Amino acid sequence: MNSWHDRFNSLTGRDRLVVCRLFIHFKGQEVTPLLGVLNQAGRNAAFAEGDLATLGSGLIQICQSLLQHQTYWYAAANEGDVFWSEGEAEQLVNELFMDSAQRYLSDLPPEEPAADTPLSLPISHNLVVMITVAFEGEDPHLETDLADLNALKQGLLSLTNLVEQNRLRAIQVHFSPAQMGDELTEDQVLQQFPELIPL
Repeated sequence: MNSWHDRFNSLTGRDRLVVCRLFIHFKGQEVTPLLGVLNQAGRNAAFAEGDLATLGSGLIQICQSLLQHQTYWYAAANEGDVFWSEGEAEQLVNELFMDSAQRYLSDLPPEEPAADTPLSLPISHNLVVMITVAFEGEDPHLETDLADLNALKQGLLSLTNLVEQNRLRAIQVHFSPAQMGDELTEDQVLQQFPELIPL
């Protein structure tokens, strides 16, 4: 993926930065347990106040869980860009953060069930995980189309490698539905995640 522009900037000593976002749509009755892993990583990140080492550790756990549940992978998509300016890369990270945060649309259960109604939460059969990272250098496994089972697996493994190599500059994880009891419907998946490509 080295273009003439990339080679020129490498000669001038500027750092190559890649910003990419990965979407994975899980479908099936067994996707709900993943919410526990995602929410725990989110709580740890909040307590650590954005510490990159803590975020990286959480990302490894998330990637491992996503790989363990690949039976339920239904669709995927990815996007990104290459920068030689830290400010431009940061701007895209912020834009993707705002966009991902706006995709939480899901149906909430009724606030107060009747007193004689047994407590039960709806189970969502859909879960969409959005992972955004910025990293230094190159990674051919992330700088390619990931709407393929093998490519997606390699992409998730590459994310864990980037953590271990200390090359990540930013990590964001969003997911919908955001908590147990929320339900992401088929129509909402189509509306909120039109870029998804069936695997």
